Amino acid sequence: MKNAPPLPNSPWEDRPARKQHNTLWRYSGNPIIPRDLTRNSNSIFNSAIVPFGDGFAGVFRCDDTSRRMNIHTGRSRDGITWTINDDPIEFIKTAPELPDSEYKYDPRVVFIEDRYYIIWCNGYFGPCIGIGYTFDFEKFYQMENALMPYNRNGVLFPRKINGNYALLSRPSDSGHTPFGDIIYSESPDMTYWGKHRHVMKPAGTESAWQSKKIGAGPAPIETSEGWLLFYHGVLNSANGFVYSFGAALLDLDKPWQVIARSRPYLISPQEIYECVGDVPNVTFPCAALADGATGRLAIYYGCADTVTGLALGKVDEVVEFIRKNSL
Repeated sequence: MKNAPPLPNSPWEDRPARKQHNTLWRYSGNPIIPRDLTRNSNSIFNSAIVPFGDGFAGVFRCDDTSRRMNIHTGRSRDGITWTINDDPIEFIKTAPELPDSEYKYDPRVVFIEDRYYIIWCNGYFGPCIGIGYTFDFEKFYQMENALMPYNRNGVLFPRKINGNYALLSRPSDSGHTPFGDIIYSESPDMTYWGKHRHVMKPAGTESAWQSKKIGAGPAPIETSEGWLLFYHGVLNSANGFVYSFGAALLDLDKPWQVIARSRPYLISPQEIYECVGDVPNVTFPCAALADGATGRLAIYYGCADTVTGLALGKVDEVVEFIRKNSL
């Protein structure tokens, strides 16, 4: 890995003996975040975690018992046991004319230069890419929406590329997306976005788990082999949509160029908490912690749109998996 600090307190559990053939394995205590951890939550999933202070901080999707979608902040000492605020984040608008949000969901968080940026799917005449930031996970500031509706799965790179901020997204439509490609964009100021480039499209019959649509997951991890991107893929099965996730390597200087992309999935819905819930058969990654000293990975993912799970692995083994099993 490149530019990744040590994370000695990052969650970890050795690979089980019966999972020796698996590149990623599930934490034995899954799900680590139940659906009702806050006062009014119906479900807590598709959330983002980053190192902060002597522990970890996060921004969590919490759908309440009215089924309103919003994002809350939370803290943890070990990345496994969490305290999540009962009330949603109250953003301070950076300009008085900024429109209100109809809803917020599926956040990502990444530290760039001097602050933590939060990216989420923002309700403004349909889903679009909302952006805000915080310095301390106490006060949060909302900026202009990055991209117009309809768009989902906004993911920022952890550093500037070619002197610009860099963003992945998945333009969509007002329904459940008859298309689903990942697009790259750049911005000099986090407000005006351009230089749009196509990155990846669904794989079709070449890899059925990602045949319907795909979307970027956690912030890409910089490695000597390229940007390591975990992404979800969707299969339109006889039993409905099935969400699994795999990984790809993107060029460090031109991230719209795909070096390699996994044909098999890394994680698919198999455990009861991934298959049974408000939306069955979903494993949806939104955050990854990478320990620069050991190469260990902790990947947080939503399970059945209801609870949050944790998967573990090692960066070099994931890179090898992609190389050996590339489309």
